[in-house]
Amino acid sequence: MPSDSSADLIASYRAADYRAGSGSAAISLRIDQYSELLAQLLATSGQQCAVFITACNPGSQPQSPAANRAADARLRAELSRHTNQIIEGTGSDPSGTWPQEQSLLALGVDLATAQALGRQFGQNAIVWAGVDAIPRLILLR
Repeated sequence: MPSDSSADLIASYRAADYRAGSGSAAISLRIDQYSELLAQLLATSGQQCAVFITACNPGSQPQSPAANRAADARLRAELSRHTNQIIEGTGSDPSGTWPQEQSLLALGVDLATAQALGRQFGQNAIVWAGVDAIPRLILLR
């Protein structure tokens, strides 16, 4: 799919650490790398897919903390229309250039719905995994 995102931005998304949950139960997702913990979570939840998504900083344009919190609350409300299996998470830039973003891992959200939500919240990309538990970067622009 063609993308308006720059190569550097895409590289940043690919290098990011996508973490859901906390403590010993935390799941760290890496793009295109199988996640045993995600596979276990999908199996025990009875779901076959998951989306890791944020509403923060739409279009990679920094927003105020208050605006990001409000967008996160709206995203959570939208996701809850599709699933009750939502886990708090964060997306982090290992280089520290981009601030950590509040994110959500939502189980059972199919790809088309995940893409629509990402676009609705102005995101350049989302992370989606199917039953194979391999997180994939899905570009939206």
